Amino acid sequence: MTTTARVDAWLWAVRVYKTRSAATTACRAGHVRVNGEKAKAAQTVKPGDEVRVRISGFDRTLVVRQTIVKRVGANVAAEAVEDRTPPPPPRELTAFVPVRDRGAGRPTKRERRDIEKLRGR
Repeated sequence: MTTTARVDAWLWAVRVYKTRSAATTACRAGHVRVNGEKAKAAQTVKPGDEVRVRISGFDRTLVVRQTIVKRVGANVAAEAVEDRTPPPPPRELTAFVPVRDRGAGRPTKRERRDIEKLRGR
């Protein structure tokens, strides 16, 4: 086991991303921060570093416990990371977003009026 690891390899090894190329792409897009700074894929992480990852609109806060660079079993991967992500807000406090069925076509005039009424316009 090494003392440091590339951030993209570590994120892949602890199963945050399915592939290493997906982790590298997330780093390039600016979705990964190490200790508050945007991280390039080759940036190294060491035990004690805080890694923030934005996945599908939500931030995950992870702390490096061990540096691993190869994909390992789920138990070992769980020991290598400490998840400090705050729990999501309760469903009652989040705004309801209406979603149309895929393939339903354009809304009719009546449906548009109902949508505008729902939005409060």
